[in-house]
Amino acid sequence: MGSRTGEVLLEFHRIGNAVKVTAIDAATLVEVSIVGAARSSEAELTRIAINKLTYVISRRRDGRGTVA
Repeated sequence: MGSRTGEVLLEFHRIGNAVKVTAIDAATLVEVSIVGAARSSEAELTRIAINKLTYVISRRRDGRGTVA
């Protein structure tokens, strides 16, 4: 997870053949979402969501604005 530490809240919603995962950093309240295949493991979807969250937080720290 790089240099990022702390609590991350995860929410999983199955929508047909897909799963929407929302990850929220508890300290900064930065929120991101991903959509993955329902056949993917929870661990894989978690890893992808946390990687995106780490990326978005680092971009904001570097002053490069927000990323959708």
